[in-house]
Amino acid sequence: MAEALNNTNTPWITIGTPRNAGAFREHHDPEGALFALFLNLSNQFLFSGWGSISHITLSTEDRAQGDETLQQFRRQAILGQFTASALAGNDILGGIFYTLPAIVTVSSCAYCSPISLFIATLIPFLWRPIMEELGSALPASGAPYTYLINASTKSLALVAAALLILDFASTSVVSAATAASYLAGEVTLPFPTSAGAILLLVLFTIIGLCGMKESSRIAFGVLALHLVTMAVLLIASAVQWGRVGSSLLKENWASGQAPSSSAIARDIFNGICIGMLGLTGFECAPAYIAKIRPGRYPYVLRNLHISSIILNAGTMLLVLALVPLDVILNGTNVLSILAQTVLGRWLRIWVVVDAVVVLCGGVLTGILSASELLEQLSRDRVLPQMFLKTMPFTHSPYLAVLLFSGFSAIMYASTGAQLSIISKMFSLVWLTVMTLFPLSLILLQFNRGRIPRSSKTSLALILTTFAVAITVIGGNIAIDPLIAGYSAAYFVAIISILLATQNKTRLLHWTYWAYDQHPILHKSRWIRQWSNSLIKYMIHLRRQPVCILAKTDEINYLFQMVLYVCQNEETSCLKIVHFYNEKENIPSELEANSKILDEAFPEITIDLMLVESPFDPSTVAALAHHLKIPQSLMFMSCPGVNFSHSVAEFGTRIISL
Repeated sequence: MAEALNNTNTPWITIGTPRNAGAFREHHDPEGALFALFLNLSNQFLFSGWGSISHITLSTEDRAQGDETLQQFRRQAILGQFTASALAGNDILGGIFYTLPAIVTVSSCAYCSPISLFIATLIPFLWRPIMEELGSALPASGAPYTYLINASTKSLALVAAALLILDFASTSVVSAATAASYLAGEVTLPFPTSAGAILLLVLFTIIGLCGMKESSRIAFGVLALHLVTMAVLLIASAVQWGRVGSSLLKENWASGQAPSSSAIARDIFNGICIGMLGLTGFECAPAYIAKIRPGRYPYVLRNLHISSIILNAGTMLLVLALVPLDVILNGTNVLSILAQTVLGRWLRIWVVVDAVVVLCGGVLTGILSASELLEQLSRDRVLPQMFLKTMPFTHSPYLAVLLFSGFSAIMYASTGAQLSIISKMFSLVWLTVMTLFPLSLILLQFNRGRIPRSSKTSLALILTTFAVAITVIGGNIAIDPLIAGYSAAYFVAIISILLATQNKTRLLHWTYWAYDQHPILHKSRWIRQWSNSLIKYMIHLRRQPVCILAKTDEINYLFQMVLYVCQNEETSCLKIVHFYNEKENIPSELEANSKILDEAFPEITIDLMLVESPFDPSTVAALAHHLKIPQSLMFMSCPGVNFSHSVAEFGTRIISL
């Protein structure tokens, strides 16, 4: 027996009653039935089997693949501060086309909109240090979903994923509807503006299916066109303002001014709440941080922020100085009206062309960003693997693109194709997404405090940022409570789908339990065949393995990691992996404690694998290739300040201190 236990290729052996003798005994055993989940049907499929111990030797092919995976990750960091700024900059600076119409639709805020927009653009000074700390601690793409899945539970990360999907859909819809509105203001369309927005969504869905990826060079070219256009418009407007003076500005202020100081303050606050729409896109930079060169991310945030301050408030001030207030309130294409006023028809056409180009880029950005997120959710086994299937020639994830575009069209149609409602909802959803950043940092500092980072944000600043976000969210809801209802309905629909697909085995267990509670159904041959198929499907779903990278043999440490897997992953196959350089360095209690855990969690087969290799990103990638387990489903503990590797290079998930 001792020789059998010491043989690392032999399944673990216990003396006495097998661990499945009670809870998984058939229902005809009266004593075992007391512990059975299903009293009238078989419980044997709940027992996952015995664990084993093995030594793993990584082949030359495994190591070569591991090195290539690591080099591919490192090679993607090619974006400098300006090209990286261009990707999110098109969203932020292009947002002026729908921010100004949105703020003037609330007529009481129009006269004070430059003040409101200026204050709104100062608020990201609170977010920047938070986003910089998160980016230095977890420089992996996909934020804030990535932050929360590493700092908290998978369920909370799915909340972030649902909000991001809603944010991307709002981006696509608002961009398409605004572009159609600008076109309708200049030419007579043979169809309603709402139909034009739907046609743009269809067009860019086709482009997304053709496999066109967002290029930093294309984005930089579009941003350059937009900046030149805005520079010409702002300079021409400033010159015109100098010629005509400030009489119209004073008149606009006087005609729209509220009767009391408190009413003015309320109008400014309402303008701030709506003006936050001009910062949408700020959350996009962390989503591709892995592609930004080391040390450039803080400069990217700075570039985006400073440019939004100059453009949003400055442009609105010039609009009020040169365009009568009644024209502003009645017009939708505010910037094209300004262009017409200062330099005539040719500049107006130029501005409209610029608006359509930039906004169409926003439509494509929303579709591609959502597709990447849906692919990530599929790799994390939240969504079915069919979302990873691609078209033969373009390699585009067609199911993700089509479903997201269909959801965007339904969302637009359900609001009555009203751009004002979608814009306000966009602002609310974006603010909710931005609230996830201070929340992520609080959880990161509390649950993963040991992880290395380049800066440390004070708790007072984090709480202040969180409070400001909640206040502005409340202000948006107070302006139009209807948008909270729309946003909540879409969010509940998305999160319900994600939670259902994440917990599909549990839902199937409930279905099997309901069948178990009605013995009369057990007599039907067809239903018995259906139940057998259901059991096979549940077993299939739970056989997909996950991996824990264990550093120590402490039982409480291992227990917490296994418990995390039970609570967050639907699997009956868990592999505990320990890397070592010499056999003498293998923790003495690791084998015994792994056996204890295998006994304590009968619903999971826990295998112990010992790998004679150094623990670094290359060998972890090689192990992932060897075991055919995605790196995103390999879990590790939080590294300390002396850890010599970047966390992002491992591609794993951090699940414990």
